[in-house]
Amino acid sequence: MSKKCVVAIIMGSDSDLSVMSEAKKVLDDNAVSCEMKILSAHRSPDDAARFAKQARKQGIKIIIAGAGGAAHLAGVVASHTTLPVIGVPMETKELKGIDSLFSIVQMPSGVPVATVTIGKSGAKNAAILALEILSLSDKRLEKKLENFKKSLVEDIRDKNLKL
Repeated sequence: MSKKCVVAIIMGSDSDLSVMSEAKKVLDDNAVSCEMKILSAHRSPDDAARFAKQARKQGIKIIIAGAGGAAHLAGVVASHTTLPVIGVPMETKELKGIDSLFSIVQMPSGVPVATVTIGKSGAKNAAILALEILSLSDKRLEKKLENFKKSLVEDIRDKNLKL
């Protein structure tokens, strides 16, 4: 019996898969069920809108959306749902992802998209942010996150001791 997916990881194209897989790894490591889909705000806007409108009914609680360049996917999806949407800007050749970052972060009032850093670190942070949101009603995740944060502090302390 498969677990119902609570986080959707969507991306503008299959070229984003290597980055967005980082978010899936974090969720998998924390036993949070997720699904991955390719949806384009520009090439398949009707599919993106349909997905966003049906996500809550499908049991999705959070959407992580990665896209590059114009990077409209997160905003388009956010305009069609009341679920939290976390945008992950993809690195681009021309502007190193700054274009993607600005496209995702510059949302109009009423259509928020939480935005993380560019690339793989952003995908990981998007998953951690999703875990933090889910931990508001999940004590197991809350404890795992507390341990994770403690490990970050311990890692820094260990490195300082070796200096």
